[in-house]
Formats: sequence, structure tokens, C-alpha cells
Amino acid sequence: MAAKIYYEKDAPLEPLKGKKVAVIGYGSQGHAHSLNLRDSGIKVAVAELKGTDNFKLAIKHGFSPGDIKTAMNGAALIIVTAPDEVQAKVYQTEIAPNLVAGQTLGFCHGFNIHFKYIAPPKDVNVVMIAPKGPGHLVRSEFEKGGGVPNLIAVHQDATGDAKQIALAWANGIGGARAGIIETTYKEETETDLFGEQCVLCGGLTALIKAGFETLVEAGYQPEIAYFECMHEVKLIVDLIYQGGLSYMRYSISNTAEYGDLTRGQRIIPEKTKAEMKKILSEITSGEFAKEWVNEYKTGLKKFNDLYKKDYDSQIEVIGRRLRKMMKWINAKEV
Repeated sequence: MAAKIYYEKDAPLEPLKGKKVAVIGYGSQGHAHSLNLRDSGIKVAVAELKGTDNFKLAIKHGFSPGDIKTAMNGAALIIVTAPDEVQAKVYQTEIAPNLVAGQTLGFCHGFNIHFKYIAPPKDVNVVMIAPKGPGHLVRSEFEKGGGVPNLIAVHQDATGDAKQIALAWANGIGGARAGIIETTYKEETETDLFGEQCVLCGGLTALIKAGFETLVEAGYQPEIAYFECMHEVKLIVDLIYQGGLSYMRYSISNTAEYGDLTRGQRIIPEKTKAEMKKILSEITSGEFAKEWVNEYKTGLKKFNDLYKKDYDSQIEVIGRRLRKMMKWINAKEV
């Protein structure tokens, strides 16, 4: 069944016109939602920790950031953009005590609601608008007169117009210009985590490292291995991004295409797919969410150890040196 998609005509701004929207957090998504909504004629109040870089950025952008209680006071819509791992604590200590019946809680990702780390009272709306792109893209496309596709979900409709409020929010940040796709908290959360772990982040980084290590262990220069297994990934991904797998295959050599079609399934066999299904079951059962929340609460030791191991790995050390040779890529080092 085809997804339900909403556009500007389906998402009037009226439910938010003349009303206040509170944005909690001025990071990647927070700054984009705040600026775009303000440019759409919506009154926005920003909540951010005093003295932080994001606090200073909000001031630079013309906001007067304050505490959460002040931002929430009188707000029709409260958009929570804080990181997943801190949302539950922020909700319990600062959002829940200041919630008023009839307000709308908005999230950009379903993690805490779906896995019940946040359980709002029944007299408030709970909705989600999840842009399918990072905050800087949400902002830059809006400024160009376009938008990034959004996902919309309604978890709780206390007032009878929760969906209309969410659609207005999506329109206000430019999402209705591209299209707003209807989903559920469950679907968005579980597919998002699966994509990150099995393909976009976990799967891709493991594949890159395995390819690099295979070439280096076989005696090839690490610089050459880096170009073949890391640097050129962007060339292929850009082609896929523009026109799917078919356009990528149309654009590469016949030799590369034949290698793709005959060898790819040997790298990702049924055994790999079986492991993906296992990871999906860990996500849907809440096992991964529990593991991640516990990791955060106990000091992130495993997280930091694994990060440092990769940061100091040969492919990263070589990469930091080689990227200095390529001024056009505007290298970002951390």
C-alpha cells in the first residue's frame, strides 16, 4: 500500500498562527526548526543551557534563549530536540512539571516515546515530525524555497486536532514543500535504528574497515587502500543518491558493474541478512534501547573505548593525512 503523503495544501499554518512554539535545544534540528518556524511567521521561544555554544548561537540568530519552564509557559507546541539519551531525564525534571493540559509535545524521533522512557499524561497531544535530513539541510533547503521530506506520526490526540498541529509544524519548517509521509512512532523508530546499525553507519563502516584491512594485510600501500575503500565511497553514494542503484550502474564502467552484480552477494550473503534480522529483533524487543540507556547511565565506558579504538586505527590516521592533500573536500577533523 502506498504511503499517504501530505503537501502544503493539506498542511495550513493556521493551527500555529498567533501561538507560541517552544523549541527545547538549539542543536542540529533545534536551530533549523526555530529559524524556519520564525521565518514562517510563528512565534518561537528557545530553551538552551546558558553559556553553551548553542546558547550563544541562538543569541547570534536573534533569539533570547532561556530555561525550559519559561519557554514552555503558554506554548501551544513544545518541540523536544535534545539527544535521545538525555530526553527522559529532561522530561522528568523540567518538562513534565510544567506541562499543561491541551499542550502538544513534539518529537523529531520516536525513541523515548516508543520505548516508554517518556510517558506523557493523557491530556496532552504527542506528535512527531521527523525531517529526513540533518538540521543544516532542513535550514538551507528552506532558505532556497524548498524543503526536506518529513515523516509525521500522532501517538496521542488529546485535543482532536493533534494531526493538524503537526502538519502545520511540518509546513512551517518547509517539509510540506517536499512532502510529509505518514508513519507511526513504532515504524519510524525501529526502521531508523535498523538503518543506522545495519546499513548507514554500522554496516557501512564495518565494510569499509574490512576492505581496507584486507588490502593492507595483503601488502598493498595503506594510502592506496584508503582511496579505494574509503575515499571513493562518496563517488558511488552520490550516484545512488541521485538516481538509485540503476543510475549508479549506468554511470560506472562495465567492469565495475559486472563485479558489482556477480560479487556483491558474496560479501552480503544470506548469513549477513540473518544477522540483520537478529539485530532488528533486538531493536523491536527494546533490548537495544535498554542496552544504550544503560550504557549512558553507567558512564559510556564501552562507547568511549570503541570510539577511541577506531579513532586511533590505521585507516583513520592515514585518512587524516590524506585529506589534507584534498582542499576541495573541506575536511572536517575531530
